[in-house]
Amino acid sequence: MSESDMPDWEKRFRAPRVSLPDWAEDAPDRSLFVSNATGTYELYAWDRASGEQRQATNRPNGTTDGLLSPDGAWIWWFDDKDGDEFGVWRRQPFGGGADEEATPGLEPSYPSGLALGRDGRTAVVGRSTDTEGTTIYLVRVGEEPLEIYRHAESAGVGDLSHDGSLIAIEHTEHGDAMHSALRVVRPDGSTVAELDDTDGGTEELGLEVLGFAPVDGDPRLLIGHQRRGRWEPLVWDVVSGEQTDLTLDLPGDVSAEWYPDGAALLVAHSHKARSDLFRYDLAAHRLERIPTPPGCVSGATARPDNTVEYLWSSAAEPPVVRSTTGDVVLDPPGMKCPPSVPVSDAWVQGPGGPIHALIQKPAGAVGPLPTVFDLHGGPTWHDSDSFAAGPAAWVDHGYAVVRINYRGSTGYGRAWTDALKHRVGLIELEDVAAVRDWAVESGLADPDRLILTGGSWGGYLTLLGLGTQPGSWTVGIAVVPVADYVTAYHDEMESLKAMDRTLLGGTPEEVPERFAASSPLTYVDDVKAPVYISAGLNDPRCPIRQIDNYVNRLAARSAPHEVYRYDAGHGSLVVDERIKQLRLEMAFAERHLAPTATAPTD
Repeated sequence: MSESDMPDWEKRFRAPRVSLPDWAEDAPDRSLFVSNATGTYELYAWDRASGEQRQATNRPNGTTDGLLSPDGAWIWWFDDKDGDEFGVWRRQPFGGGADEEATPGLEPSYPSGLALGRDGRTAVVGRSTDTEGTTIYLVRVGEEPLEIYRHAESAGVGDLSHDGSLIAIEHTEHGDAMHSALRVVRPDGSTVAELDDTDGGTEELGLEVLGFAPVDGDPRLLIGHQRRGRWEPLVWDVVSGEQTDLTLDLPGDVSAEWYPDGAALLVAHSHKARSDLFRYDLAAHRLERIPTPPGCVSGATARPDNTVEYLWSSAAEPPVVRSTTGDVVLDPPGMKCPPSVPVSDAWVQGPGGPIHALIQKPAGAVGPLPTVFDLHGGPTWHDSDSFAAGPAAWVDHGYAVVRINYRGSTGYGRAWTDALKHRVGLIELEDVAAVRDWAVESGLADPDRLILTGGSWGGYLTLLGLGTQPGSWTVGIAVVPVADYVTAYHDEMESLKAMDRTLLGGTPEEVPERFAASSPLTYVDDVKAPVYISAGLNDPRCPIRQIDNYVNRLAARSAPHEVYRYDAGHGSLVVDERIKQLRLEMAFAERHLAPTATAPTD
């Protein structure tokens, strides 16, 4: 199909796009970014001085997990051959050449963080397996890997200090996988400092590593905390123990990273599904806004010349990498991505407080409309006013799209995020039901043409919603879902088992009633709506066996359903595959709705 004949919804997937370029700390003209230019998301090396760009990885299932060494000499990338997130780190010279195993002596594993030293020969590598828990190694070229950390609970590499003398580790040794504590160790594994905001009580608080100061001999570690009910940064001197709290007087969640001179912070602020940027001068305690267009900044970095580059988009406008100089930093050639329509905001009163929903609908359309309730994954994530090709495709075909930041979502305070514990899935669906009722009563949504859909955790909520709210939905479309919670627990990667133990308060054997109450399989015989499920055969997060268990129960009573299985993991990085899946989903919806929306074209 030629570009002129291609529908806009398909162009949004195929148009070349790029990530925010990462740059080498000691060679800032060398950058690494991700692009779909070949039709598969892969890593690209970019020499800014010469302008040369080259594709660094080329795998059937794509590659997005990569890091540039501080000296700019090496590109590290994670090789999971089957898309199952289980593999080894490899590296190749920045200018091109053969790949080599980057951590010889370490067996394949799930990745648990990576930090690279400025000496060009040191790395701190985090690993996770189902049998070992988490291990962290100091790896030096030409030497045997040195184990510096081991624990049965989940943990990960936070950062390596500028001079390589300090290593920050995030861990959950206290057993709460959703709230990390911090430990700083020396390269031999001996402890320098500990920071733990979890006390085992009802107020479990989390910490996260944001990065060491980019100055030799500087023991300051920038961290995120939730002590005031939302994410905020503070500076921790890990040697003296001094903590410098930053009271920034911003209403939403706040994160930060260092400017290259260590004298200021680049502050990212997220509030009510939008985001903006600030510069915070540490000596003057002064916060200055960095102008960005309305919408969302999904990544930003301060360059050595104190300019800031950031990846921006809105629901209506496609992503673009901009600079505070006013320039577009990286503009891929080829087909341009068509815009979509803006979102509007709805605040709906729910059982746990006001629920924020984002609404898109065809320009000029008057309800009631066939409506897609598209539930985000995570669960600790949120939908925002940023560009998304999937919802835009539904809008192009005549649907309204409603996205809901239900309890469990980030960006609305810690209490909102943590509210889903123990009544997992059911809490979120109370909020979904409240927004559904509002959408119908307001005249936006046609009650006879309601689609419940989502991916990952959103797919899980879709199946659970179809069973617990069987009269509310016309069609269900679940993408890589949890379908049988008990079997999923036993088959999934260890870090997710830890999260499930935290959410539900134990294992399936310890709290069987909670797993049963939260499992879509419990309610499968109550499902009335036709169900479409897509699943990756190598998915370690929502494994295939538990989906087959659910599908077999649907088949046993001849309930209308379709299943699409594809050879990848938790989603696909291949553009053709993404388009195929969405086309199948829209066609399934069209077959089971009244003929008012526009069917997808081939």
